Amino acid sequence: MAFHPIRFPLDVALGARGGPERKTDVVTLAGGGEQRNGRWQHSRRRYNAGYGVKSRADMAAVLAFFEERRGRLHGFLWRDGLDFSSGGAVPTALDQAIGTGNGTRTIFHLSKRYGAAFDPYLRPITRPVGGSVRVAVAGIEAMSGWTVDVATGAVSFAAPPANGAAVTAGFLFDVPVRFDTDRLDVELTSFDGAEAPSIPLLEILP
Repeated sequence: MAFHPIRFPLDVALGARGGPERKTDVVTLAGGGEQRNGRWQHSRRRYNAGYGVKSRADMAAVLAFFEERRGRLHGFLWRDGLDFSSGGAVPTALDQAIGTGNGTRTIFHLSKRYGAAFDPYLRPITRPVGGSVRVAVAGIEAMSGWTVDVATGAVSFAAPPANGAAVTAGFLFDVPVRFDTDRLDVELTSFDGAEAPSIPLLEILP
């Protein structure tokens, strides 16, 4: 088992469907009320890339990609067309808070905040796009003195940020996924047309 740092064909991914999934236990009480318990700390995303296959060339690219990944065996990168940035289309160094300096801490992990006042969710970002990450300390962008690991999302500073200094970041990111099937059903619909109704993908959580 391995992870291949290569992105699924983007033309096909942009036509796919999918999104986050949660696991919640709901127990109905005798009086008609209910109790709910969230089983997962983090959401897990599922996608169906089959909706993005529009031509024979698309299908050929997906087949080659599937075979090289050996079906479910190896993970890869997926670009979620609706959720791939820390903020706007162009990230800024102030997009997301990733920690506060204490004078000794040098490693901060990228994350993205969803929601605001009630119970915001912090999603770990483990596959930032190389060259897209920007970092600021105390509101001032740091042009050097730090590195980012594109395989984990960890930002490492050469010198620790000062005590109380807000550390923020902006970035583009991919989702680590794997195929959720070892079999593809492919149909040629015309001379240059092909369909694969179901190409399920599942996010690989840290």
